[in-house]
Amino acid sequence: MKRFRRHGQESQRDRLKQELFAFNKAMEHGFPHQPSALGYSPSLKLLAIGTRSGAIKLYGAPGVEFMGLHDENAAVTQVHFMPHQVELVTLLDDNSLHMWTLRGHNGLSELLEIGRFTLTGPPGAPPSVTRVTAVLAHSSGELLLLGTEGGHVFVVEVPGFRELEERNISLDQIASSVPDDYIGRRNLEHVEALQENPVDPDQVIIGYGRGLMVIWDLEKKLAIQHIPATQQLESVCWTEDGKYILSSHSDGSYCRWMVGGQDTNEEEKSDIPYGHFPCKAISKIVQLPTEEGPPFLLFSGGMPRASYGDRHCITVIHGKKHVALDFTSRIIDFFVIRDGPEHTGEPSALVVLVEEELVVIDLQTEGWPIIQTPYLVPLHSSAITCSHHVSTIPLKLWERIFAAGKHQNAHYSKKPWPVTGGQNLAPDPPQRDLLLTGHEDGTVRFWDASGVCLYPMYKLSTAGVFHTDADPNDNMNQGTEGEWPPFRKVGCFDPYSDDPRLGIQKIHLCKYSGYLTVAGTAGQILMLELNDEAAEQTVEAKVVDLLQGQEGFRWKGHTQLDIQEDPVMFPAGFQPFAVVQCQPPAVVTALTLHSEWKLIAFGTSHGFGLYDYQQKNSVLIKCTLNPSDQLAMEGPLSRVKSIKKSLRQSFRRIRRSRVSLRKQHLQEANARLEAELAEMELAPVQRKIEARSSDDSFTGLVRTLYFADTFLSDSSHNTPSLWAGTNGGCVFAYMLRLPSVEHRADEPVTAQLSKEIQLMHRAPVVGIVVLDGHGAPLPEPLEVAHDLARAPDMQGSHHLLVVSEEQFKVFTLPKVSAKMKLKLTAVDGSRVRRVGMAWFGSSRTEDYGESGLLVLTNQGDVHVVSLPHVKMQVHYPCIRREDVSGIASCVFTKHGQGFYLISPSEFERFSLSTRCVVEPRCLVEAPLHSGCSNQHQSQPDGMMLVVTTSMLNGSKIIVTMPNSI
Repeated sequence: MKRFRRHGQESQRDRLKQELFAFNKAMEHGFPHQPSALGYSPSLKLLAIGTRSGAIKLYGAPGVEFMGLHDENAAVTQVHFMPHQVELVTLLDDNSLHMWTLRGHNGLSELLEIGRFTLTGPPGAPPSVTRVTAVLAHSSGELLLLGTEGGHVFVVEVPGFRELEERNISLDQIASSVPDDYIGRRNLEHVEALQENPVDPDQVIIGYGRGLMVIWDLEKKLAIQHIPATQQLESVCWTEDGKYILSSHSDGSYCRWMVGGQDTNEEEKSDIPYGHFPCKAISKIVQLPTEEGPPFLLFSGGMPRASYGDRHCITVIHGKKHVALDFTSRIIDFFVIRDGPEHTGEPSALVVLVEEELVVIDLQTEGWPIIQTPYLVPLHSSAITCSHHVSTIPLKLWERIFAAGKHQNAHYSKKPWPVTGGQNLAPDPPQRDLLLTGHEDGTVRFWDASGVCLYPMYKLSTAGVFHTDADPNDNMNQGTEGEWPPFRKVGCFDPYSDDPRLGIQKIHLCKYSGYLTVAGTAGQILMLELNDEAAEQTVEAKVVDLLQGQEGFRWKGHTQLDIQEDPVMFPAGFQPFAVVQCQPPAVVTALTLHSEWKLIAFGTSHGFGLYDYQQKNSVLIKCTLNPSDQLAMEGPLSRVKSIKKSLRQSFRRIRRSRVSLRKQHLQEANARLEAELAEMELAPVQRKIEARSSDDSFTGLVRTLYFADTFLSDSSHNTPSLWAGTNGGCVFAYMLRLPSVEHRADEPVTAQLSKEIQLMHRAPVVGIVVLDGHGAPLPEPLEVAHDLARAPDMQGSHHLLVVSEEQFKVFTLPKVSAKMKLKLTAVDGSRVRRVGMAWFGSSRTEDYGESGLLVLTNQGDVHVVSLPHVKMQVHYPCIRREDVSGIASCVFTKHGQGFYLISPSEFERFSLSTRCVVEPRCLVEAPLHSGCSNQHQSQPDGMMLVVTTSMLNGSKIIVTMPNSI
């Protein structure tokens, strides 16, 4: 009977787990890592980005996102949308071509690969014969023209990827039609460019590497004009009326050629915009007409080689306006969006993909301002050093943060985002969530993480509080008046930090009071409050000596940051009003805020402290340093200090050195500390739980701090308390005495050591939680006061949950006797890296849910542990075990989601909850265009209508087939 009852309970529990827990890697936020190709569909109004890892990502209106991944581990080198269709073609650097489509399924679109193809040459032919260098998606929608390294042009029918051998254009055909006096013994080289005549789809221009351009008639299968340029060819484009061709060349020149019925021997116009000294190649050129006035001329490159060869520029010329847009990293590609349904109106926006960001320029507003991107924002404009998630932000605080950010964005264009394809069908987010990221340059960025788009709301800079090595006169953002070339700096990617000590390491925001505390690399803790107006004020500093006068220790690391003594003007937003400076100025490793008690607690590798930010007094200082902890005295930035100011300022001006210098800073700054904290991550298969020596390095490092109103002295009187856990497995509990509300401003807060627990195995303590009489975690400060949580049960006995790297242990309070435990570490060497509390709501019953402990291990697995019985509920593989930085960057949310960095510029978002999942839900419909082919029109579920219009005779074939084909 007991066996059947137990079996029934287990079945019920399994059903409940299915209602509460489900693992889902929902989406990615940020800017794609190592982009390598860009495409745009004027009819779909979608842009596509390919990456060196083989990913293909499509973006439309905010919330419209698709992602595909090629099976081949090869870089995407080109992306081409088929005109007026929902298909696109990608070319990889392994020479394979892939066809993708946006197919409808259950009312939503999904990106699917529907075909792949590799050119095959005749037997014995060298690989260069079929190595694709240029792709033209013909306006008929039926053909792909593939130019190769060997100089041939292959014609392929799509979507079936059938080679039309009778229509191929061989190098011999081209050579035989070119005048002998041009060819001579010169090799035409590869096909550099293929472009279709915008007014005659039968005509394409074939551009060869050596400079020869041939206009070929696809219908008549013959060359109708030769353009014998002598410089190495980089790109070609037709003018919109089809009367002229522009070519750009490797010497920094561009030429304009008239299209006529006979061969052209001389260009109509030739110009080297930035001559007379040798210039770099103009890699791409575009000319677009306007309804009134001169056309727009845009080209990338062409800078004087000696003076500005390291600049990444796109030049825009419109009449007398001439600007060289100077980007922050290497240009991948660009395109221009035009007004009108057929993409034939006025040029409205220039979209530029560079290696580290996407920049959009408004071409219709005076001054050509930047349009703010609602997605693809470079999270890594300065390297991310930490992150902090806050769920369910109150509307008033949300609006105040948004207003502060709006002031910062006044320089952006007022024009709406120009990429508008698709429909976002995702429901409105049920709550307002913030993701805060700390950065190496001392900034904290606030992101709207409520929905699909990670939207930038506000940026806080802490550098103004301190004297730094930055040169205030070194303004690299704008060119000087009369400068030639007329540079204008665009983009926000700037990985160089003026002072690595500014780096933000910990963040804590109270969503109810609007107080924010941030801590940095040099032991600085800033207390900030939200102010809707700009204010000039002096920031008070309090120095805290965590060594408490211990002798025999000498700090060998970096010095502290010097605080500005004069009043500083702070813009509207979060403004600092107090600074605590730890001595020694080591990295702050733990931070927590209790806004109801007006207290912050902070910890480093030397100890921890408690600060009263209402009275601006230090309440408690505790040194945790072990006498053998000499490594804790060296500091992670000790070697960085050896880089002289003069070197730093010199390197600022050498763009190519910036990224490498940032990496050097990060590696030197964190190598020693990470090595100690990670405890040889690369060898996870280590041991069963065994006692660690007290001589281990960094045993005094404070890993976690926690405030709780619970029972410490006896079971009938609860009291405020502070808990601290160290790397050596020690837990300290301090009883806090808070004055009454009437005397809070003048009577001191006091702290008295009440408990000290030493874990038997000395494993690092990574989390501390107090559970109330019902076994539920204590609510956040002010949460009960705002009627957003029920008051904790203070009648039943409380329990203390201590999470070490190796086990979960529950103690009774106030006696602190062990009650139960769950061991995580076994033979596989799993260790806890991150923990967080979360609420899991049922997917079936609206009013049912459970609290659980989220756990991430060094193996990359995520677990959910039940409370208060500490039983393993579910576990899922989440992050690759080799991805140490991804594991270290993970942050959990209060509703069962998580974020971690999959690259320096991208967050992966995952969910463990069945109820709380954020993912793109969007629909893209085929454009209605009378002259297009292979047009997928809306049909009942399960059927697809394909309308094929033959380019050769105009006949139509209409076929209805299942969607699954």
